[in-house]
Amino acid sequence: MPMSDYVASIRSHIGTGFLMLPGVTAVIRDGDRFLLGRHRHSGLWSLIGGGVDPGEEPADALLREVLEETGARVRIRGIVGVYGGEPMMVRYPNGDHVGYVTTAYDCELLSEATADPEELLELGWFARDEIPSLPRREWIDRVIDDAPGHESAGSEERVGS
Repeated sequence: MPMSDYVASIRSHIGTGFLMLPGVTAVIRDGDRFLLGRHRHSGLWSLIGGGVDPGEEPADALLREVLEETGARVRIRGIVGVYGGEPMMVRYPNGDHVGYVTTAYDCELLSEATADPEELLELGWFARDEIPSLPRREWIDRVIDDAPGHESAGSEERVGS
């Protein structure tokens, strides 16, 4: 997905300099397996997610991002945690430097997921113990470690359409 109009307008003023942005991350689980996507721009595996647009509720941004990147609908079962700092900093191939503060949501997949070829090379299901051996964004280790087991986290439930 190309950058939002909002981010493009900021970039027109600051160039590739550091920009902190709110993000959302989907922790899509099936038992002890997690759905990861391998990103086209880096070749690295990560959880599905993206940016929150101005005026958008973070949970709605999550539902939108999952739909855009996988074509799938999910049910949000709760919040895993909020993450930021050095591990969440990225320099994109075009030179843009970004730091994300992301809210990670525990999700259940409701429909088939297929990788959007513009953003992802592939999708895959991985057990917790397989993930450390993947070329990945290492921040996902902390999120996955924080993810609950099979039980629902018991927070507000939202379903994408």
